[in-house]
Amino acid sequence: MPLIRFVVILLALFTIELMGPVQTWVIEPFTAAVAKVSAVVLQAFDSTVQAQGIVLRDIETGAAVSIQPGCNGVEAMIVVMAAIAATPATWKQKLAGLAIGFLAIQALNVARIISLFYLLQWNPVWFEWAHLYLWQALIMLDGLIVYLLWVRMLPVPGVEDRPAPAAGASS
Repeated sequence: MPLIRFVVILLALFTIELMGPVQTWVIEPFTAAVAKVSAVVLQAFDSTVQAQGIVLRDIETGAAVSIQPGCNGVEAMIVVMAAIAATPATWKQKLAGLAIGFLAIQALNVARIISLFYLLQWNPVWFEWAHLYLWQALIMLDGLIVYLLWVRMLPVPGVEDRPAPAAGASS
């Protein structure tokens, strides 16, 4: 029944995410924080970049990208959260998986935003292709890899309960 649990949790989390108050009080501030983190990283190389809400802008050239819903890593994290929640594991293991998943998805998402910021200035056609196809797939693939690595790190049920073989014993 983990698959059914996954689908139910996934639908519940997406429904919650789409609620107006959640968008206003959680998603929008989170997206602005993603823009701010991206700006801080960019400022290490380019002091003309600033975050203004959900917009990253080069104050000299005026070039800007707006981090819209679907571009903040939330949807990928929802999929990972549902998968982890549906998988039999302890709460401690699940929380560790969620933390690792959040960090991995957001780190890649910041790289995505930065690359798209510069790609838009270089070639709008390539920006559009990378934005709509390449990076969407890579973010979801990142979530899948995190989940699979997390599952692989879980102890095999029943293995911990078996006594260790005695030293020098053969089977």
